[in-house]
Parts: sequence; structure tokens; C-alpha cells
Amino acid sequence: MQPEVDGLPPTRGDSTRPPRLRVVLDARVVDGGSGGVQQWIIGLASSLSKLESNGDEYLFLVHPGEGGWLEPYLSGPCRTVMSVDRRHRWLSGQSTGGRWVRRVPPARRAWHWLRETRRAGDETLPVSDGTVERLRADVVHFTFQKAFLTHVPSLYQPWDLQHVHLPEFFSVADRRRRDLTYRAFCEQAATVVVATRWVKRDLMDHYGIAEDRIAVVNVPPVTIAYRSLSRDDVAAMRRRLSLPERFILYPAQTWPHKNHLRLVEALGGLRADGLRVPLVCSGRQTDHSAEIVRASRRAGIAADVHFLGFVTPEEVQGLYESARALVFPSLYEGWGLPIVEAFRAGLPVACSSATSLPELVAGAAVVFDPYDVREVASAIRRVWTDDALVRDLARRGRERAARFDWQLTARTLRAHYRQTAGRELGEEDRALISREPLV
Repeated sequence: MQPEVDGLPPTRGDSTRPPRLRVVLDARVVDGGSGGVQQWIIGLASSLSKLESNGDEYLFLVHPGEGGWLEPYLSGPCRTVMSVDRRHRWLSGQSTGGRWVRRVPPARRAWHWLRETRRAGDETLPVSDGTVERLRADVVHFTFQKAFLTHVPSLYQPWDLQHVHLPEFFSVADRRRRDLTYRAFCEQAATVVVATRWVKRDLMDHYGIAEDRIAVVNVPPVTIAYRSLSRDDVAAMRRRLSLPERFILYPAQTWPHKNHLRLVEALGGLRADGLRVPLVCSGRQTDHSAEIVRASRRAGIAADVHFLGFVTPEEVQGLYESARALVFPSLYEGWGLPIVEAFRAGLPVACSSATSLPELVAGAAVVFDPYDVREVASAIRRVWTDDALVRDLARRGRERAARFDWQLTARTLRAHYRQTAGRELGEEDRALISREPLV
């Protein structure tokens, strides 16, 4: 029996002829829980929606009832379809039964065991629930690390190999699981998509993937898809979020590799030297947040560190327009989406020298060693006190951001979709596939 798929009639032989190209993009993330991955999907939805109509379809696969965050960015050839996998709502605690087990201690312990057993199962891999096959997809694009086995030709996007470079932030089981799944889905994919040449080299070195199977697709600023804000909008946002009059911004979930601890230590050192620099942090807070709060108290700057949690797209825009500078001290990044978004907003940037970031900023930011607290503090002091530097960084950042284009990204991915599906490529497709990326 074929699974039910929201909004699509059952197929019967050739009575419903498929469109020229039907691509399913995996968008099964929870609103506010996936950071840059969610922003990437929004950017894809907005840009693919603007492609000229030629019969192609781009179907964004979401969990039942969880596509509301994506709908405003879909039009034209793009729409959502729902996965039929009911396990998600139970294991994520969103169904009635799932919410109940999380409230009852014995059931909660069983729920955690079930979830961890499912996650740590390095002997097996997730298998398609039948949705993409039922949709008669020509290609499936796994837009982030999680994927499933399917006979449909696929693109797989692992983003980075953080577990290889920073193993101290992962359990042995997590490292084993990541290694197993990343390797398997890279092997399954016709094309592996990464955001930078740095990650491409990393995948080639560690997984032995052939160079011609890896496509580098840079990620433009997603804020271009958001509505513009008026001065009144920004002022209202500032009041609503109780923002300091002047502050530096760090938009990142509080994972250990995001390096909030050294950032707090650097700000504490500046405060001890007589320079007070308020910090505003947006992004979902993890269990690591408590340690960051304790560190800010030890540094004597607890009143100057503001955690906003997950913010809306409009609030993201307002934060970029309100901050003095963006600081980005991450220890590991496959890309740096907040950096290109800050560039677009004319917000000066001080960022880490780790991994792909120096190639991304290309001289348009103050760069520091993220492990050296004194260097972090020095970079912050410069963007906080040097107005001439701030103006120069804002200019260079805007010029850098202007080189990243969502329509180019959408057309490039369409060319890869066509190649993966075995379609005949046009001259533009071939040029886009062979084009050298900026980063």
C-alpha cells in the first residue's frame, strides 16, 4: 500500500505525467532548533521560488504540522509536502503521547533510552519511509547531515567534519555514529555539496571522496529574503528585547565550539581594564548555556551579557542594524552565515581565524586567534573604539557581501539537480557546474 502524501493524488501508471524535473529537498527541521541549516533552507526556498517557470518542481519535505516557518518563502515552483514518518512526533515529544512520557519520570527514562538507542545505532542506517519514492522524485537533496537510504539519486550536504577536528565535544558513540552516517550518505550521493573549498579539501582528505563528486556552493546572506524594517520597526524591536544602547552581537547557538567561554573571558579582561562592552547573544540556548552564565559571573560582567534565545527573522534584521559590531569567535565553521549577513548590513566584523573563515572574509574583517583570549579582546577593543576602522570594515563588508548572489546559487543547484537526474545540460548549466566558487 502506497503511503499518503499531503496534497498529491496517487499516481496511476502514466496518467499523471511528471514535470520536467521534480526535486525533493529535505527540510525536516524544527523551527528555531537548527540554526544555520534552517536559514540555508529559507534561502533555498526563496531563491528557487524565483526561478523562471519551465515545468520544474521543488518540493520541501517537512514533518506534519511543522512547515509554517517555511511557507512565507515559497511560491512559484516550490511548495511543502509532508513526510509520513510518525515516529518523529513521538520521539521529539510533540505528540500527546510524547508529551506525556516526558512528564512521567519512569516513562521519561524509557523515552531517553529509546531516543538514544535509535540515535546511537551504528549498525543500521535510516531508510526512506516511501515519501520521496511516492512523489516520483527525480532527485532528493539532503540539505543537512541527516539523510536516509533511497534509490532516488541524491545530493548530500554534510556541512563539516567537526567531530574529526574537535572530538572532545562529542561522545565516542556520537563520533562513531557521525562517521558511519556521513561516509554512507556521501557514498550514496551522486553529488556531495559543501559550502567552501576548505570543507571540500577536508572531505577529500578524510573520506577519500573524488574531487569531481564534490560541489562547492557558497551561501549568500539569507537576510535578503526577509522584509525590510523601518526605523520605527527597529526601535520597537530594541524596546521589546530590552537591548543596551550600544553592544556587540554574537548570533550562535551555545554549543561549546562556538567559544562563548573565551569571548566572555575576553570581555571580562576589557572590563578590568576599564572598557565596558555589552554583549548580546541570539540563538537557541543549549545545556552549555549555564556554564557560560557562570563564567560571565566569575568575570564580573553578568549584567552586560544578554541572551535572547531564538529570534524571528525580523529581529535578526533589527539586531544587525542596531549592533556596533559582530564578533564571531567560533573554533570551527564550514561556513559563517552571520558574517555574510553582517557584511550585507554594513556591520563591521571581528572573527576567528579558524577553518574556512579567513577565506570567507577575505580581508573584510578583523581576524583573531580564537584560542588566544588577549587577541579576542584586542579585536573587540578595535571595533568598539576605532570609528575610522569601523567605517572601513563596513565598506569592505558590503563589497564582499555583494559578490554572493542567491539567484546564482539557485541556478547552480538547478544545474547539479539536472546533472544528478541525468538530464541534458545546457551551456549555462555546464558553465555553472565548472565555475570556481568565491570561497
